[in-house]
Amino acid sequence: MLSVGDMVRRGAAVMLGMAALSVPPAGAQQRPAPAPRPAAPGTAAGMQPLPLPQGTPVVTLDVAEKLLVERNLLVLSARRGVDIARAQRLVAGALPPPQVTVGNTSAQFNETRRDPFDGARGLGPQNNINAGLSVLVERGGKRTLRTRLAEENISVAETQVLDALRGQLFGLRQNFLGALQARANLEVALANRASLDRTEALLRRQLRDGAIPEGDLLRFQANRIQFEADVTNNAQAYAQGVALVAALLASDASAFQPGAGTLASLGIAPSVPEAPRVQVRPGRATPPARGAEPANAPTTVRTVLSPVAFDIRGRFDTIADPGVSRDEMAEAVPNRPDVLVALRQAGAAAANTLLVEAARTRDVTVGASWNRTRLPQNLPQISNATPYANNQFALSLSIPIFTRPITEGNLAVAAAQQAQWEAQARQALFQARAEFAGAWAGYEQAKALLGLYNGGAVARAEEAYASSERAYLAGGRSLLDVMDALRTLNGTRTAANNARYAYLVALATLEQATGISGITPRL
Repeated sequence: MLSVGDMVRRGAAVMLGMAALSVPPAGAQQRPAPAPRPAAPGTAAGMQPLPLPQGTPVVTLDVAEKLLVERNLLVLSARRGVDIARAQRLVAGALPPPQVTVGNTSAQFNETRRDPFDGARGLGPQNNINAGLSVLVERGGKRTLRTRLAEENISVAETQVLDALRGQLFGLRQNFLGALQARANLEVALANRASLDRTEALLRRQLRDGAIPEGDLLRFQANRIQFEADVTNNAQAYAQGVALVAALLASDASAFQPGAGTLASLGIAPSVPEAPRVQVRPGRATPPARGAEPANAPTTVRTVLSPVAFDIRGRFDTIADPGVSRDEMAEAVPNRPDVLVALRQAGAAAANTLLVEAARTRDVTVGASWNRTRLPQNLPQISNATPYANNQFALSLSIPIFTRPITEGNLAVAAAQQAQWEAQARQALFQARAEFAGAWAGYEQAKALLGLYNGGAVARAEEAYASSERAYLAGGRSLLDVMDALRTLNGTRTAANNARYAYLVALATLEQATGISGITPRL
């Protein structure tokens, strides 16, 4: 069986040989050359240059992942949650603040049986002052329990960052691989179009020289139009994939250099319809111009890409094993970030239950006050001197009463919330195991399908095309048979790209389902 390189060289030799043929004798029929197979790319799929505006930045998967860690808004939001939890830890570990009160008597009056207001007067601040201090004394270890709850919340917030990063990385890889798939399919479509352009140019020369009837060219043109949809569809899919990746990287997908990509930037010159030169016998009228005839209608879409924020690159033909056994993956599932989030939330709920239960031990408030006044007081007579001011000191102790109904109600709520979180934690683990089971099944199926294409499906399609080509050159097949074989080859190559995409996404899904980093291959 011919290799791809041999097939490409053979197709090129056929084209050059046909173009070098001299004009055949009058009435002789010469079979046109079939559409050559798309040339095997000199670089890996997903790495060939595309007709993009000059200066478009290139982004690989490694670069995209680093940018996501630094710039993704959901990840940044989760990190702010850790800052909030740590600030709350400072509040929780602080003692209840004491309260200081300061005041004075601003007016006074006497009340008698005859006159309720007798001797009323205003008083200046310098005549009297009172000050007090009260402190709440927590009992039952509430400060320690409150600190423990805050630390549990910090642990939850930190794990939520990992879970947010895990989810956003998976979304990035999905969209990146989708854009890379569209890019690989676009490379196949562009190679097909370049081959078809060369064949159409050859057919036009043969029509001009009278070697083939115009119907052969029209049938070829009618069949090649179907390949143009592959170009536009994959170009649209690529632009959409780049936009989705840009959104995850907090980049403006509409911020790009203006100017659509054209084939000329790739050195591809689409065939330009030219009117065949027809010899006119003496005495006959000159035929009308053929510029408006169907054979001269456009058959190629000149613009192939819209501007994009950046150009995604990666070896789409990279095939790698997970590097981890199924049993090791299953053991890692309980340590998946979202499962740990649920477990730590249940732990925080348990700490909250202990804190609420500590409310059964009543706190007390201790107070002290001082009062100084220069106002007259009903005090025993002082024998040795006239009193200048009076000072009073007081101590107080307050204890809340009838708190049991409130405490028991709060404790019931906390216990129910703890049971709720524990149930959700168990459900998160079962859900994670179910996702792993589905991801492993998807991986096995994708691997089996990819093995089918790597095992010879593409090679068989290439050989089928080569066989049709040989039969056509020998006169046993029509040009349309060769076009059908090209369509089959194109479909097989595209299906192989789809199988590679499914396999790479299956690896990314395994990494997302198990929480084990490094399963997704480096492209």
